[in-house]
Amino acid sequence: MTTLLPSADPGSATAERVLAPHVSLRDTVSQTLSMAWRATKKMRRNPEQFFDVTFQPILFTAMFAYIFGGAISGGVAAYLPLIIPGILAQTALTACMATGIQLREDMDKGVFDRFQSLPIARIAPLAGPMVADLLRYAIAATLTVAVGLLMGYRPGGGPLGVLAGMLLTVVAGWSLAWIFTWLGTVARTAQSVQGISMMIMFPLTFLSNAFVPVDTLPGWLAAFVRVNPVSHVVSAVRDLMNDGAVTGEVAWALLGCAVVVAVFAPLAVRSYSRTV
Repeated sequence: MTTLLPSADPGSATAERVLAPHVSLRDTVSQTLSMAWRATKKMRRNPEQFFDVTFQPILFTAMFAYIFGGAISGGVAAYLPLIIPGILAQTALTACMATGIQLREDMDKGVFDRFQSLPIARIAPLAGPMVADLLRYAIAATLTVAVGLLMGYRPGGGPLGVLAGMLLTVVAGWSLAWIFTWLGTVARTAQSVQGISMMIMFPLTFLSNAFVPVDTLPGWLAAFVRVNPVSHVVSAVRDLMNDGAVTGEVAWALLGCAVVVAVFAPLAVRSYSRTV
């Protein structure tokens, strides 16, 4: 015996939901925020996810300032205007690296298989955790500046300049996180994501102007440092925090962030759609 099920009326709401060709922008934003809330709840239940944005800024700021301050700038107080923006960029880069690792772990556990079966935008499971990570970047930036102030840092840009520099750091961290998100979708294990991310993070961070002036470097190395995108972010943050000036470096930093998102966000979504 064959049972025939009644077909849905083509004009009904059910048919519209089934035949919808794509998710609207409004639904995409709503779904992304829902995924961000899920990631935030995971952070609250796993406080160790905040260790890298709480202890690292305090440790690195004090360590680099007291070890290299006298050798590079003649004293800790003179070195702080140079090192604080550098630590901000380094901490943001380290924090966004964890995004790809966590993504790969969730994919290995089969969590994203369930997301794929839902009628949601493909970018929502990727962008949601990154929106939640904005909280981690803000915590890291706040602690770095707070430690610097306690050590004697007096930014010439005033409160507005400091706030602008911190905001630029958060934006840079969020944009660079798309690189590690893409790595999380193409790498096979979380360990491989971590290894590749470290190979990317160390050259970008330490081969930049984050810790030393560019004019103290050899010519061949200075040429790389000047084109390093992290150097543009650090220079822009220094201009904002130390001088309160919106210079060309700020424009270059924002442009670089936009290019990174424009390139790696589509790559991450495409890889994720093919992987899960």
